[in-house]
Amino acid sequence: MASLQGKTALVTGASSGIGKATVELLLKAGVKVYAAARRVEIMQDIEASGAHIVKMDVTDEKSIVTTINTILEKEGAIDILINNAGYGSYGAIEEVPLAEARRQFEVNVFGLARITQLVLPAMRQNRYGKIVSISSIGGKIYTGFGGWYHATKHALEGWSDCLRVETAEFGIDVIIIEPGVIITEWGSIAAENLLKTSGNGAYAGAANKMAKGLEKRYANQNFTGPAVIARVIVKAVTARKPKTRYAAGSFAGTLLFMRRILCDRWFDKLIKVAV
Repeated sequence: MASLQGKTALVTGASSGIGKATVELLLKAGVKVYAAARRVEIMQDIEASGAHIVKMDVTDEKSIVTTINTILEKEGAIDILINNAGYGSYGAIEEVPLAEARRQFEVNVFGLARITQLVLPAMRQNRYGKIVSISSIGGKIYTGFGGWYHATKHALEGWSDCLRVETAEFGIDVIIIEPGVIITEWGSIAAENLLKTSGNGAYAGAANKMAKGLEKRYANQNFTGPAVIARVIVKAVTARKPKTRYAAGSFAGTLLFMRRILCDRWFDKLIKVAV
């Protein structure tokens, strides 16, 4: 395992959940961590632990460029990039406004991509870099009412594969993390979006049932907490030859295995029962 002592990292979506847990572990590993999010007012705890708190909106070009340039001017490079910012916009494909669908891509794909573009030149020059993007098992599977969310994660998987091939010669590792069910705010946000979009109308019956399932599932304290995924991330960035993908968390292995062995029609039936 390689030491991270003295390295500089940027973690997006660091105000809660996986992002905050990752910041805490990277600090313990001796990394200088810049923790970026919009809700900086709830990040005093990790600031007290040594993180540098930066306010950044991944849908705002000016905010992204200003933040990245400021860090690069101070540190010379961002050695480790943890692309964690994201959310789940759920609702029937017919009913989700295209403006919201575009915002889902702005947060989950385009903002992430712009940040990556800006950190790459220094990584190439130093012939060192770890780019970790938090995808999901939802980048390999699908569920009803998650069309736009799954589209972003499937896109992120393919985008990351291309980036890995392009940057390998410069000593840059591109790593995908595929969490399963993790106890974070993600579930309640997805359920709220689902009810707002499709809680009434043609899809109301199935949408309300799924929203209740999401809320119940993501409130179950027996499922995986964000610290588990944070440990996987730190394991990946300290590995001399990291895997291209790490799947972890409740149901991750089972669902990915079932997706591999079942035909589409049988997996459709499994998903309808599971959710």
